[in-house]
Amino acid sequence: MSDQGNLPRTPAEVLALASSLPGGLGQKLTAYLGHSRRLRPEMVAAIDRLIFHLNALYGEQIGPAVGDEMPAFLLPNQMGELVSLDGFLESGPLVISINRGHWCPYCKLDLRALAEIEPEIRGFGAQLVSIMPERAQFTKQAIADNRFPFPILSDVDLSYTLSLGLIYWVGAEVKELYKSIGLDLEKFQGNRNYFLPMAAKFIVGRDGIVKARVVDVDFRLRMEPKAILEALARL
Repeated sequence: MSDQGNLPRTPAEVLALASSLPGGLGQKLTAYLGHSRRLRPEMVAAIDRLIFHLNALYGEQIGPAVGDEMPAFLLPNQMGELVSLDGFLESGPLVISINRGHWCPYCKLDLRALAEIEPEIRGFGAQLVSIMPERAQFTKQAIADNRFPFPILSDVDLSYTLSLGLIYWVGAEVKELYKSIGLDLEKFQGNRNYFLPMAAKFIVGRDGIVKARVVDVDFRLRMEPKAILEALARL
């Protein structure tokens, strides 16, 4: 490991370091978490407690299972245009990424990894879309800042995520910690509820059936891009 003088000193520096590391998405996420435990131990400890509680509350099977029909959606994209699940499936399979928000560093690493494999996803005749509980001005900015080659849909009231059974309250402790670092979910989401979606991936066939999925109450764990491509190859 690098000496202390060379270690990243801010979350932004940690994100830049994790993004630049070789290897898969899991390695980048693990690196970000490791440095976060050093920089913000109280935040990570609070999230550890929240995740422990959610695991006890929800158990292993959360959301639509493989073989289930994916619930329909009709949501605005970053341009304010309403788009539907059926509309996407008219042209082929769909990879759906449920993300917490543009502010989440784990989501940034996740979405950047998805952007890298987007040409391969298209090569399978499929499309890719992210769904976030944020207003269009923030999803639009996220796409512009990162040059994401896929749309981000706004589930601002979390109604679609609720229909999937993937919604949770961050809890009083995490809520206050978010506020203490200036993370303004009220502004991003347009409400004061402090609910977030569980991070998830669904690969939906053209028939509307879930072919593969990864859902985890620990948002610091994500489906590897390689696994997404392997699922598409099996369709």
